[in-house]
Parts: sequence; C-alpha cells; structure tokens
Amino acid sequence: MIIVISILMLAWLLLTYNSLVTRKNKVKQAKSSMDVYLTQRFDLIPNLVECVKGYMMHEQKVFEKMNRLKNDYTKTKDLKAGATLNTMCNHMLGMAENYPKLQASEQFLELQKSLSKMESQLQAARRIYNSEVTVYNTQIATIPTKLLARLLGFKEIELFEAQIEAKQNIHIQ
Repeated sequence: MIIVISILMLAWLLLTYNSLVTRKNKVKQAKSSMDVYLTQRFDLIPNLVECVKGYMMHEQKVFEKMNRLKNDYTKTKDLKAGATLNTMCNHMLGMAENYPKLQASEQFLELQKSLSKMESQLQAARRIYNSEVTVYNTQIATIPTKLLARLLGFKEIELFEAQIEAKQNIHIQ
C-alpha cells in the first residue's frame, strides 16, 4: 500500500512539474512573439523618421529620442521600453496631422498602413501573452500546486500593462 501511494505521489509530482514547465515556456513563447512584432514595427521607424524629417524640422529631439529608445530596446528587449517606443511612434503619427503635405505623401500613407497593421498584431500578441501569464500565475497560486511551485522556485510573472501615455487616445486620420 505504501508503495502504491509513493508511486502516485511521484507521478503527481512529475506531472505537476512538467505542467509548470510547459506553462512557463508558453509564457516565454508569447513574450517572444511580442518581441518579434515590436522589432518589426521598430524596423519601420527609420523609414518613418526619414519620411517625416523634411516636414517636421523642429521635431529633431523627438527623432533623436526615438532612435535612442530603439537602440536601447534592441539591446535589452525590455517590453516596457518597447511600449514607450511604441507610444512615441504613435505620437509621431499623431503629430503628422499638422502637416497636410506629409499626410498626402504616398510613402507616409504606406508607412502608416504598415504601422497600423503591426499595432493590430501587437495587440493580439499582448492578449495572448497576458492570457498565458494568467494561466501560469493561476496554476502556481492554487493548492496543491502552489506548494510544489514554491518549493521549485516558480515565481509569479507580471502581466503586460500599457503605460499611462499609451492608454491615452491618439487621433490619427
């Protein structure tokens, strides 16, 4: 009888551990997907900057800050830095409303379309990431898994939340 209970306990431990590892890997995969979309979007930034430079000469500080943030994000892959850069990119598109000739530019319109598509993909990736994080966090917070998760060092992961600036509506025509 003791042998059967021991085998059942060992089987539960193995299944639970494997489930935790699987969930944690799904979170990593979802984060990686967000990184891919952020990188693709940020690869469009030099084109956007070049396209609008001639129209927005007095926005030089914005261009410099965007380039610095893009370089920082490329080095660190920090999602919060990526969100800041994404917000700046949206603000730049919003500033374009003040430049009718820029808005009529075919190159700008194509970039705007590409950036909008990337934003939609990013939103989907964020939802998937937060969903995977929620499932993982719930699993490590429920008993009896909580005991094993704590013992093996599985820790709660933060949900991705937009920064305050990113929550504000930006009007883009």
